[in-house]
Amino acid sequence: MILYTGLGITILLLALILSKKVSALTALILVPIAGSLLAGFGLETATFAVEGIKNIAPVVAMFVFAILFFGVLTDAGMFDPIINTILRLVGHNPSKITIGTAVLAMIVHLDGSGAVTFLIAIPAMLPLFEKLQMDRRVLACVVALGAGTMNLVPWGGPTIRAATALQVEITDLYTPVMIPQLFGLLFVILVAWYLGKKEAKRLKIDSSKHVNEHYSRELSYKERQLRRPNLFWFNITLTILVITTLVSGKIAPALVFMLGAIIALTVNYSSLSEQKKRIDAHAKASLLMASILLAAGVFTGIMKESGMISEMANAAANVIPQSAGQQIPVIMAVAGMPLSMVFDPDSFYFGFLPVIAEVAGQMGVAQISVGQAAILGQMTTGFPLSPLTATTFLLIGLAKVDLAEHQRFTFKYAFATTIVMALVAILIGVIPI
Repeated sequence: MILYTGLGITILLLALILSKKVSALTALILVPIAGSLLAGFGLETATFAVEGIKNIAPVVAMFVFAILFFGVLTDAGMFDPIINTILRLVGHNPSKITIGTAVLAMIVHLDGSGAVTFLIAIPAMLPLFEKLQMDRRVLACVVALGAGTMNLVPWGGPTIRAATALQVEITDLYTPVMIPQLFGLLFVILVAWYLGKKEAKRLKIDSSKHVNEHYSRELSYKERQLRRPNLFWFNITLTILVITTLVSGKIAPALVFMLGAIIALTVNYSSLSEQKKRIDAHAKASLLMASILLAAGVFTGIMKESGMISEMANAAANVIPQSAGQQIPVIMAVAGMPLSMVFDPDSFYFGFLPVIAEVAGQMGVAQISVGQAAILGQMTTGFPLSPLTATTFLLIGLAKVDLAEHQRFTFKYAFATTIVMALVAILIGVIPI
């Protein structure tokens, strides 16, 4: 009974989320509760759900204050000098332009928000691409690769979802994949250089003729009112300190971002009215994701505490050969990026990943390694190509390219980036073989 109830809950959850019949928030709460009640757990269902919420609470707190922290620093203009420096350095050299675009996307994506990255990086670089008649698909591709590879950060959506679904510490999940991520970022820069060289050759551009020319970005009146240029070095130092402390694992991530957000808010915007406006400005983004994470806590709590996931994993382990089971992390690393075209992040990480990880655990493979393999591609390098995410359409809209053209042009480079990270992860032992 428990096995079939678990299967029914999982299949129905995936069907509802993927079909867009109901919101992920609704499905993650109602489906497991209804299934648990039908399975006869009665009021124990509430205990299961609360246990799941307790486990996820620190991750929710980290995400909410991470959004506020990076949002305040963006408002204060921490990225402005970086953007202007990149625009000045790239000049009219296509290779420098594509590399600068990739680096810009990586830096801006420190906040883990695809929408913010695309809204800043694309408008900053598009005029330069259009003036030189460079292929806008290259712009969309390079920004997508930079943002996608950076999306592995601990406060990024995929990593948070994976840690939530597997109920593991986020630093335990992320820290081992830092080195593969760094190699992935280096590979993205290499791809950007290659694409820039191809564009220079196609357009027959002689960069030496425009050595002193560069673009600069114009800010709106509202943006200028929020900027705090005199606090640039303070904000940079604070950001480095927060990220270093987070990665060290010595202080709980939630507390790190709580302190960082409060310091950034207080120093950059001293009056209470200004602070309230900044909090309100970023409340929508943080509330939406926090709600989904708490709902996921209900789902994972019921599925795990009731024993449903264990039963499904036992059943799967009985039919999957031991040799194949041992390779689940490798399979996940390779398949994760293409699966971004089929699964949205909620259905994959909350519906699919826990079962696969439990199957791996039944076969002696650490469940956390399955999560680490998954985040190398699933809605990281894959998210800016997936038709299941709204930010993909924001990217192609800003870059003025067609979705099919963007996918055909970018897919091979995004998949290659995942493969590079997967190979490094295998070589250093993060992904067992």
